[in-house]
Amino acid sequence: MKITIICVGKIKEKFYRDAIDEYRKRLSRYAKLEIVEVVDEKTKDQASEAEDLMVKEKEGERILKNIKEDAYVVALAIEGKMYDSVALSNHLQTLGVNGKSHLTFVIGGSLGLSSQVLSRADEKLSFSPMTFPHQLMRVVLLEQIYRCFRIQNNEPYHK
Repeated sequence: MKITIICVGKIKEKFYRDAIDEYRKRLSRYAKLEIVEVVDEKTKDQASEAEDLMVKEKEGERILKNIKEDAYVVALAIEGKMYDSVALSNHLQTLGVNGKSHLTFVIGGSLGLSSQVLSRADEKLSFSPMTFPHQLMRVVLLEQIYRCFRIQNNEPYHK
C-alpha cells in the first residue's frame, strides 16, 4: 500500500520531527510512505473572512496539485466521520481489499481546508471535535496509521 500525507507548512519543532521520523521508520514495514509539505500562507491577525478564504484557497490549490489521480483522498476535517482505532483499521483494510492501494491523507493549515479540497476528498475523517495544531495532527495521524497496521496484523500494540 502507498500512503501519502499532504500537509500545509513545515515542521519547525525538533520533537515533532523526531516523532514523525520514528513513525516513518515503523511504517516502512507495512507501506510506502510519502509526506508532501506545501507552503503555508501567512495570515495576519484580525484577518477578514474574505482574507481567510483567500488563504485557504491558495493553500488548497497547492494541495490539489499534489494529489495523484489514482489516490483515494481522506481529508482531515472536524466535520468528518470518527472511528475508534479498530474500526479505522478495518476501514483502511477494506479500502485496500477493494483496490484502493494509494491513500492520500490531507491535513490543512491553521484555517483548515478549502472547499475545493473537501470536494475532491473521497471522505472526511475526524479525530475529535476539538481543534489540534496541524503539526501535532501529523504525528497523531502517523501514529494511528501505524496502529491500524499493527491491528490488521494481530501484532501487540493497540491496547
